Amino acid sequence: MTIKCMIVDDEPLAQKGLKEYVADTPVLELVAVCDNATQAYSYIGNKAADLVFLDIEMPGITGIELIKSLACKPAIIFTTAYPQYALQGYELDVVDYLVKPISYERFLKAVNKAADFIQAKTPTGIATEQGYFFVKVNYALEKILYDDILYIEALQNYIAIHLTERKIVSYMTITNMMKQLPPSLFMRIHKSYIVALRKIDSVSGNKVIIKSETLPVSRSVKEALFLAIGNKLIKR
Repeated sequence: MTIKCMIVDDEPLAQKGLKEYVADTPVLELVAVCDNATQAYSYIGNKAADLVFLDIEMPGITGIELIKSLACKPAIIFTTAYPQYALQGYELDVVDYLVKPISYERFLKAVNKAADFIQAKTPTGIATEQGYFFVKVNYALEKILYDDILYIEALQNYIAIHLTERKIVSYMTITNMMKQLPPSLFMRIHKSYIVALRKIDSVSGNKVIIKSETLPVSRSVKEALFLAIGNKLIKR
């Protein structure tokens, strides 16, 4: 999956930073950089971009006015120095709201949310690629297929993603990781563990077995886990 994106911002430094982030994110393909909303309108109208990184306060037409003028809009991520527009942004169904200065980790989280949004809009049967996302590992991005994940473990401010053939450690909280995963495939069964539901071998008492690993299940989610894997909770 390649996401065609464009940047709409009147500040050269902001454009430069976003272009660098886009270049560092393999899933993104930059198709246009616009200095104002009027210039961007024709690109968006021609459906040249799947995703728009959009500033709000610009000369002439604002980013909010641009969105309101669109009959059919792509995924929108606001990139602004003004946090006070956040509520209005969410009322316009933007994918995310990034306040400058923007860290790459926060940028990547927004891109993953946009990828889920775009994939959800794809008609059933059209998208044939397996779902995936990218995580930052040291100074590189690693592509992770949903189907390769066994479980994810919290390590303070890091997570360990246990895959079928290897383990990846990334600087991210388990809460933020869960936000990027489809709930139909993954469940947080404990404060320190997320499991791939399809990879569960057995559930016994308050434990889940995946391959040779035994993971704890919080009592508060035990019933939901049984329902998710298609079994009835047996009352003891």
